[in-house]
Amino acid sequence: MTNALEGKRCLLVGGGSGIGRAVLDAFEAEGARVGVLERDASKCEALESRADRPVVRGDATKVADVTAALGRCTDAWGGLDVLVNCVGVFDFYRGLGELSVDELPAAFSELYGVNVLGQLVPARVCLDALRATRGAMVFTLSSSAFHVGRGGILYIGSKFAIRGSVLALAAEFAPDVRVNGVAPGGVAGTDLRGTEALNQTLRRVSDGPDRVKDLEKLTPLRVALRSEDIAPSYVFLASDASRSMTGTFLHPDGGLGVRG
Repeated sequence: MTNALEGKRCLLVGGGSGIGRAVLDAFEAEGARVGVLERDASKCEALESRADRPVVRGDATKVADVTAALGRCTDAWGGLDVLVNCVGVFDFYRGLGELSVDELPAAFSELYGVNVLGQLVPARVCLDALRATRGAMVFTLSSSAFHVGRGGILYIGSKFAIRGSVLALAAEFAPDVRVNGVAPGGVAGTDLRGTEALNQTLRRVSDGPDRVKDLEKLTPLRVALRSEDIAPSYVFLASDASRSMTGTFLHPDGGLGVRG
């Protein structure tokens, strides 16, 4: 433990499993106090095992739910220093030509709603609190925000939208709030699921016996990354060690970027 986040007060949106849960564990190990907004009731129950951890069940796209989570944090600690967004859904590589004209509007609304609005609503709700402390926001992207082929049209488009949002918000919020992003490659053992509109809610990205081998073949470093490998990037961007950085993206992706 380095106590890199000692004294930091954080709200983590989507901290119940996968990368979000790994970020929660890493932040607390580094000395941060962390509150969580999580949509899944059973995951909330597990998170509430720690009495000093504010947990709110709610939807990241709902202003009232995010406001409630922020209020729990600021009531407990008197302010907020870091916002981390770890929400997302997947489209399982569906191309535009593979979506019917009837499926497209609902799938677009749901996937962009979660992946884009689900990060922008918390950013807006927490803006004033973070301006007061000259704090930091950390968004979750994907290698799909930089390279096509790692998702379908809606997923890739949503991740490019968040990439642009990070750059735009970094410029808009400077010098008061730093805004950066983490762009993981494929991750084994997450609970990333599909959309209700495409009848994919029971399908997990990590399902399948060959997932680890596939990820190892995909990355130049021949590694199958897990959520615990991704979390340190969030720790760094939330810490004072990155105080000179805004509009920046970290790529814990096993070297995917070297292939262009």
